[in-house]
Amino acid sequence: MTRKAFCIAIACFAGAACVAACKKEFSPSDGAPPTPQVIESGDMSLVSVDKPDQFPLIAAETREAPAELTVTGSVFPDIAREIPVISLANGRVVDIKARLDDYVRKGQLLLKVQSPDVAGAFDVYRKAVNDEHMDSLAYVRAQSLFEHGAISQSMLEQAEDTEKDAQADLTAAEQTLETMGADKDHPSGIVNVYSPISGVIVAQNVTEAAAAGVNLSGSATAFTVADLSTVWIVCDVYENDISKIQLGQAAEIHFNAYPDKVFTGHISDIGPVLDPSIRTAKVRIELLNPGILKLGMFATATFESRTEQSYPVVPADAVLHLHDRDWVFVPAGGNQFRRVEVHAGGMLPGNKQELLSGIGTGQQVVANVLQLESTLEAQ
Repeated sequence: MTRKAFCIAIACFAGAACVAACKKEFSPSDGAPPTPQVIESGDMSLVSVDKPDQFPLIAAETREAPAELTVTGSVFPDIAREIPVISLANGRVVDIKARLDDYVRKGQLLLKVQSPDVAGAFDVYRKAVNDEHMDSLAYVRAQSLFEHGAISQSMLEQAEDTEKDAQADLTAAEQTLETMGADKDHPSGIVNVYSPISGVIVAQNVTEAAAAGVNLSGSATAFTVADLSTVWIVCDVYENDISKIQLGQAAEIHFNAYPDKVFTGHISDIGPVLDPSIRTAKVRIELLNPGILKLGMFATATFESRTEQSYPVVPADAVLHLHDRDWVFVPAGGNQFRRVEVHAGGMLPGNKQELLSGIGTGQQVVANVLQLESTLEAQ
């Protein structure tokens, strides 16, 4: 039987069964036992051999281990680290210093806005400075006159109150300019807008000559800057699996972009509301970003369940890996072995293979499937 025919029989279960009886001459002088003969039955999952004792069997051992839950998700920014960039001065954008996807640092100039609001605020500020200066002089004179008995106590108190009101007006005018981003010592109709944090610009809502500010623009937010040093992996977990996870639980994260790297995060939130159509909850995993993760990347997260389960464990040589599927051979009575598809898990020390499904613990399997395969190939 050729290898090609064997692969077709193992992986595809296609073709008609044929009976092959091929006897070889054996001479005692050869010094070796005769090659066992393989007889295919009509059931393509069965293999018959004339000497089954030449294929040792081994019982699947038991391993107690936490069940694994694997889910998929995508990379999102941490919304607590997303900061909007807003110009509180209404006006027209005259210069943009940054663009979408740029990395910017805290305090970096992002755009300039020409604003009539600033001119009005400067006017109020200058008047407040003049008023405070005059009221301060008046209060000093009132103190001198009171000391010489020229005015009453009430007139002194009135002058003091006027000075305090002038100081309050001046402080308010200064704060208005500061809020708008204007420098009180350098009057200008142009307002500079700076980045509040270091991060990546993930949204841009302004262009050259566009309106800016909380009243004139369609969107008050000119830019959105996100600190991507920590990101979220948002996954969908089915309702039946929610009990297997808990807040703070660790998760191993794999990304399609970096198949050879393993990242570790922890569950920071389990959504309180299920999607009614697919019965899943949003689970959020926080993950430190080494600087290579991009928003929107596809991720696979693996959790260890809080409860342990029993899994069968067999020698790795007992598992046949063929065409992305896994198989073992179990005794089927007499001189026959049955091919059974299994779901192989992780490799264990001692060249052992964990089986997640397909057979149970204590089930006997052919210890070396390659020996059986080579026998089939020889026929």
